[in-house]
Amino acid sequence: MNKNYYAILMAGGVGSRFWPVSTTDFPKQFHDMLGSGDTLIQKTFSRLAKLIPVENILILTNERYNDLVLEQLPMVKQAQVLLEPAMRNTAPCILYASLKIQKENPDAVMVVAPSDHWIEDEGAFTRNLQQCFDFCQNENALMTLGIQPTFPNTGFGYIEYDKRDTNPIKKVNQFREKPDYETAKSFLDSGNFLWNGGIFIWSVKAIIASFEKFQPQMDALFKRGMESYNTPLEQDFINANYALAENVSIDYAVMEKAKNVFVLPATFDWNDLGTWGQLHEKLEKDENNNGIINAKVVMENASNNIVRSDADKIIVIDGLHDYIIVDKEGILLIYPKSKEQDIKRITAMANKL
Repeated sequence: MNKNYYAILMAGGVGSRFWPVSTTDFPKQFHDMLGSGDTLIQKTFSRLAKLIPVENILILTNERYNDLVLEQLPMVKQAQVLLEPAMRNTAPCILYASLKIQKENPDAVMVVAPSDHWIEDEGAFTRNLQQCFDFCQNENALMTLGIQPTFPNTGFGYIEYDKRDTNPIKKVNQFREKPDYETAKSFLDSGNFLWNGGIFIWSVKAIIASFEKFQPQMDALFKRGMESYNTPLEQDFINANYALAENVSIDYAVMEKAKNVFVLPATFDWNDLGTWGQLHEKLEKDENNNGIINAKVVMENASNNIVRSDADKIIVIDGLHDYIIVDKEGILLIYPKSKEQDIKRITAMANKL
């Protein structure tokens, strides 16, 4: 394996739309959401480890999830787990990890990947990632893997490239914010728009140069800790300074401002598993399109439901269509899939009881 290859695995999110399974204390990346036998973070780690040395994979997470990371990834050492003392979106944590990597290996190229995405064709993912690494080793480039859109999704940002560009790796024209439905339809009809899946590839030199240019205040803040990085003093510096960083995404902080941005249209199936409905798409279904996870179920006159239970009980369902049914530790959720965007609001109400 190439010792210059690194990964930043982002595992700090809460996944509140998957309540009651995903909670603040035990978020979705640490659950086996599809009943595959592995949690999402375990699947993501093993996928990255096919190309990247295990010791070069850093996990960025909130300090409250440290024990969960070490429990689920026993091959990882504590020094590889970067603990955020405050929630500050993706730009600060990426800069922090990049400076650590630069201090250890200034020739590094890295991938930044969320820990909670589902990718079925892992061989295609590895080939795409290798292609990006090869490009970034030789070019001053910020790269992203663009996902081929399958329907006019209004919940994703989009990446636009020049449709006349015949190169496999394409220069990005611009990033587009989450569109309304008609705009999303026009993006698909154009044929030169990809979903922004939040997977980034670059050399450590390229990304740090971009932070210096576009985020000088944040860059100066984290560079004050260079002497402490990769030493026992690192966490003290982070605890004292991390919360001072601006709360901003890598897209807004760097990617939307830079001119040296490229995209490789991905050749693998991808799902960000953002909602119960998206999870339902990836499950095996019965003849009535019901998806069932870890549950013993008797169903009559029921279709298009997703059922999950952690309890040792038989669930009988009759007459329900297009529902989310989740039985989890004292909470029973029976909720229409069409209203799943309201689950965050319902969670807040339930937490007051």
